[in-house]
Amino acid sequence: MTDEREMTPDQQDPQQDHLPQSAGHGAPGPTQDLAHAEADPFADPGLPAHQPRRTDIDERAARRAERQVASLFTISALATVAFCVAYFAIPKEDALTLPLFGDVNAQTFAFGVTLGAALFCLGAGAIHWARTLMTDEEIAEERHPLRSPEPDRQAAIARFEQGVEESGIARRPLIRRSLLGALGVLALPAVVVLRDLGPLPEKKLRRTAWADEEHRQLVNHNTGEPIKAEDVTVGSMLFAHPKGIDPDDLDEMAKSAVLLVRLEPDDIKNQREKDWGHEGIVCFSKICTHVGCPVGLYEQTTHHLLCPCHQSTFDMTDGGKVVFGPAARSLPQLAITVDTDGYLTARGDFAEPVGPSFWERG
Repeated sequence: MTDEREMTPDQQDPQQDHLPQSAGHGAPGPTQDLAHAEADPFADPGLPAHQPRRTDIDERAARRAERQVASLFTISALATVAFCVAYFAIPKEDALTLPLFGDVNAQTFAFGVTLGAALFCLGAGAIHWARTLMTDEEIAEERHPLRSPEPDRQAAIARFEQGVEESGIARRPLIRRSLLGALGVLALPAVVVLRDLGPLPEKKLRRTAWADEEHRQLVNHNTGEPIKAEDVTVGSMLFAHPKGIDPDDLDEMAKSAVLLVRLEPDDIKNQREKDWGHEGIVCFSKICTHVGCPVGLYEQTTHHLLCPCHQSTFDMTDGGKVVFGPAARSLPQLAITVDTDGYLTARGDFAEPVGPSFWERG
């Protein structure tokens, strides 16, 4: 039997190479490994072995990836062209009915789909290009230590401790406690000034002066006189407010401001709008549903009402529906009728809050 101590290195079991060697043979033992781990608990694990991509070793896969990237860029270009075509080919007044979204402007929807597809395909093509065809090389960049040199750190600590000692704050608890109390109370003004943001709106934005019987009559905003139905001609527009409200109450005046437009009854597309009007006279809130600007630019030929702030456009023949711009919902309509003297009056308050949406709106 061969003595294992007399075996040459070639005769030894290869698995023995993977076993830990004793500390007596010059190799690091368990004690030395433990000391090294304590000295550097976050040792650099290094980079993993580089694994070539399929496109690096297979030219057919590389050509396929190239065609995919080119296809995405081509789709992006076609979508951009489609955006331009939609601008000229789709009428501004056309609308679509989509599940979960309801009625949306067809041109605005086409703009979003085509431009979104163009940007998505452009970005997806660039990412696919970088991940499959560009050089795939890992690089480790060496950085200098971010912490200050040890002498500077020790000097800073010494100066801080010297300042604490010279201030006497550790030996004088009365000063320390009063200082902490003053700093704590200093935060109170930040809480108090939040009151300047105003009270919560509660139900104030859901109700206007039109809800009160004594304020139902429509008054011409320019002349202050009640408005007769026969005084509103086809194609004209009047601004009005409720009778009897305080002109100095700007909040109530803003919420209750309305505009009157007289249309040919056959031009009205929305049945509810026709029912809530009187012989083609319809009444809508004057406050834009985007950010609350006063709308008032009326185009007789298209029956569109434009907000001058951000160009939100509403169709006066279709329930005040948004046909262009950033406004998210239609102008609220006020149901009107005439009294025994032929003057226009409101049947009640708006069916929904006027103005832009707010966080408490259900």
